[in-house]
Amino acid sequence: MNDEIWKRAEIESPCIKICVVHPEAQLCVGCKRTVDEISSWSRKSTEERRAIMAQLPGRAGQLAKRRGGRLGRISG
Repeated sequence: MNDEIWKRAEIESPCIKICVVHPEAQLCVGCKRTVDEISSWSRKSTEERRAIMAQLPGRAGQLAKRRGGRLGRISG
């Protein structure tokens, strides 16, 4: 069987299988995409995907570390 049939000449998904949406930034903490970008990824053109991929590194700063648990609630 030839695997070339299943290969596509397109930008792959940046998904790293850590699918959790940050409650404030509304970005996936794994791939940094919005829910809309994730859900429409397969329908986007190569140019649209490339533009999103270029934005992802800059989005990391939007995901501030959260202080969890009781200490986070009482100290804030």
